[in-house]
Order: sequence, then C-alpha cells, then structure tokens
Amino acid sequence: MTATTSEPTALPAQKSRYARRSKGRGNFELWSWVFMRGSGVLLLFLVFGHLFVNLMLGEGINQIDFAFVAGKWSNPFWQTWDMLMLWLAELHGFNGVRTIINDYAEKNSTRIILKTLLVLSALIVLVLGTLVIFTFDPCIDPASTLEQCK
Repeated sequence: MTATTSEPTALPAQKSRYARRSKGRGNFELWSWVFMRGSGVLLLFLVFGHLFVNLMLGEGINQIDFAFVAGKWSNPFWQTWDMLMLWLAELHGFNGVRTIINDYAEKNSTRIILKTLLVLSALIVLVLGTLVIFTFDPCIDPASTLEQCK
C-alpha cells in the first residue's frame, strides 16, 4: 500500500488595493497627534480664560464694544494672549482638516488641491489676524473720544 503525502500548496497572495506608503514619512503623524492633544488642552485654558475675563470680571457682554477691545489690545499681555489663541486655534483646525483630507480624498490630485487651498487660507487668516492684533490703532481718528486716545 502506498501512502500519498499531500503537502499544502501555497496560494499566491492577493495584491492589496490599498497603496502602501514608504517608511520615509518619519514620525510626522505621531507629532501631529501629540500637537493636537497639547494644543487642545492649551486652547481650553486660553479660551476659558478669555471668556472668564471678558464676561465674568466686569459688566458681562454689555461692556464688549470697540472701546473695550481698544483698551484690551493696548496691553501687550492681551495682545500676546489673543495671538496665542488665534495661532493655536488656526493650527489646531488646520491639522484636523489636513487629517480629514488625508482620510477621505481618494485621488492624489484632489488631495493636493485641497491641501493647497487649506494652506493658503490658513496663511491668510494667520497673517491678517496677527496684523490686526498688533497694528490695531483705536486712535486713528483724530476726533476719537476714547480714553486710550487722550
């Protein structure tokens, strides 16, 4: 009686439909993830501090007008506070939208166009917002009656 040995036959591996990325990307996504957590915590502190000072330590929402902003931005501390809030919020949102584009844009060309538009819009908001905070001049009108302009 002859025994037949049946060895398992190897099946060819199916090619994945997902493109594999090379290892050359480094740890960018890891640091992006860490930045999102750190900036989120810092933004909570900055935003709630901003709301507390503006709404609770005074007359509430009734005090917020042009003169209030002019007085606040005449102080370098509040200029820096608001600039940090602007930059962190912008970069946090930018990073989140960049991640969404990476996850949902299927074509490379679509991904490039969306990311280019995202970068341009983020730069415009950062530059204009920073310029407004640091070049704000409430006394540009010579007839201004604001207390800061006397």
